Amino acid sequence: MTDAYIYDAIRTPRGKGRKDGSLHEVTSAKLSAGVLNALKERNNLEGHAVEDVIWGNVTQVKEAGGCLARTAVLASDLDQSIPGLAINRFCASGMEAVNLAANQIQGGAGEAYIAGGVEMMGRVPMGSDGAAIAVDPSIAMNTYFVPQGISADIIATEYGFSRDDADALAVASQQRAEAAWKDNRFANSIVPVKDQNGLNILDHDEYMRPQTDMQSLGGLNAAFQAMGEVMPGFDKVALMKYPHLERINHIHTAGNSSGIVDGSAGVLVGSKEFGEKFGLKPRARIRQTAKIGTDPTIMLTGPVPVTHKILADSGMSISDIDLFEVNEAFSSVVLRFMQAFDVDHSKVNVNGGSIAMGHPLGATGAIIIGTLLDELERSDKEVGLATLCIASGMGAATIIERV
Repeated sequence: MTDAYIYDAIRTPRGKGRKDGSLHEVTSAKLSAGVLNALKERNNLEGHAVEDVIWGNVTQVKEAGGCLARTAVLASDLDQSIPGLAINRFCASGMEAVNLAANQIQGGAGEAYIAGGVEMMGRVPMGSDGAAIAVDPSIAMNTYFVPQGISADIIATEYGFSRDDADALAVASQQRAEAAWKDNRFANSIVPVKDQNGLNILDHDEYMRPQTDMQSLGGLNAAFQAMGEVMPGFDKVALMKYPHLERINHIHTAGNSSGIVDGSAGVLVGSKEFGEKFGLKPRARIRQTAKIGTDPTIMLTGPVPVTHKILADSGMSISDIDLFEVNEAFSSVVLRFMQAFDVDHSKVNVNGGSIAMGHPLGATGAIIIGTLLDELERSDKEVGLATLCIASGMGAATIIERV
């Protein structure tokens, strides 16, 4: 089997996903093309340098529809002989793009890929593509469908996490993100977004709220309590599925859940021969990839079983992992991961996460792989694991090892 290596990993800053966000006038294709161009320039990629561009985006409608991956290639400076594949595994789309690229290389189907994703949540609103699992009663009733925020609160209820637990993790995310930016820890991977005149539109993550503390978070209302307890009453659906629970404890707020943002990220994945051809030095080997399906109602517990799976598949144990990136979709997701594996928070999301910087759905999986690699290099550690929970009850994970 051919080894797959990461040669480069970059991302845009994350803009607020609303009309007053700095990236609101930038289209999904243009933001993606900017990432593709940066990878081309940084790595001197000429001609049909990569087999394909595999690009994740979740809400594939309007400007993000119609195989956005191919549109992004045509909007970029990449050679038109390079095709594009748009994929959707919800929040893990960017990671799945990287994993698919690695799997293709390992199987001999091409020497290099650009993989990653984009989400312009301020331009193409989350959920605007519809979803049969939510709107088709014959499916929703049989799967005990509830929205993700309710699922996050079910995790908190099932595993005993309090509002203070969730808020404390959120404060840590904000503090770590601020410290990382001040220490220029993202400098190697951030590609500023520029206008047509070459002037910066955005060069930092603008969603961050470093002044956040326990007192300010304590003043926020539970975000999903009304939809759970009043109309449409999703708590009753949850309690039908999990009758051992007396009630759902609603602990999640806008402050301890991931932010709605715009952003894009890309990873250059290739074989050893590809690197030699273009004079590039590999930064890490993709040691193992994994995905799994889980209970669709509690939905967001996927990082735990997929981590068990990826460790078993690779013949490793949790103690073999030096650093973890666990997407901060909601506080309870990360709290459950640390509880399940008895992993200290000092090894998890050490530079903050999606609570502080935002979660551009189709890009986040690629973002956290790049963040993990940068931190492994900065801290001189060897092995890292990145994982995400996924809508409808799935999990995805990637293990990388520095070379």
